[in-house]
Amino acid sequence: MRKDKENAIKMRKAGKSYKEIRRELRIPLSTLSEWFSSQEWSKAIAERLRKEVQIASTARIIELDKIRGAHLKRVYEEAREEAREELETLKYNPMFIAGVMLYWGEGNKASRHNLMLSNSEPALIKFYVSFLTQTCGIPMEKVRGHVLIYPDHDEKLTRAFWAKSSGIPWDNFTKSTLIQGRHKVRRLTWGVCMVTVSSAYLKEKMLVWLKMLPGELMDKQYYANIATEAGMVQW
Repeated sequence: MRKDKENAIKMRKAGKSYKEIRRELRIPLSTLSEWFSSQEWSKAIAERLRKEVQIASTARIIELDKIRGAHLKRVYEEAREEAREELETLKYNPMFIAGVMLYWGEGNKASRHNLMLSNSEPALIKFYVSFLTQTCGIPMEKVRGHVLIYPDHDEKLTRAFWAKSSGIPWDNFTKSTLIQGRHKVRRLTWGVCMVTVSSAYLKEKMLVWLKMLPGELMDKQYYANIATEAGMVQW
């Protein structure tokens, strides 16, 4: 066995991340993935590291609100680096893939500080909220709901519907907005629900994922890795 692989195995079994091994041994991430991605013991370490990173990320998201000035530039770079590192494992997570693709199609990309997504489909909104809280580690108290309604909607009834169907607490909804236009009666049964998270840290990560994930999903090696782990024939 080559010496660098032997050392890499020792470091991995000691609980080191690919990034830490790469930095010390100068072994490419692709090589480390080839060596360890199909090993059950390594998968367990990767899952533990992912949970630790998610907990730390959640803490940073909360603390970001207190950071101002020159420190923000450093924080944004940390967010981008964290996003790139997390993508190595999250890109095989179905909820992560679906959540990022959903934001790619329906989410707001212009705002630097907020993640905003609007839709009239209750199941879609519920899934997106689960993506934010379960995959991204966003505390529910940071998730805000807002409803766009027509003049003939009952505002409280409509808001109650979205609170129940989305899982966002009633108190997390802001005052609903009346849809102004030619139509005075509802064109959508329950109006439109907007979900917002005010987090520049997560927005930076989302922008990195939006840039990188489509390329990963179009790479044949991505599917070869899945096939190898599943014992399937590679294409």
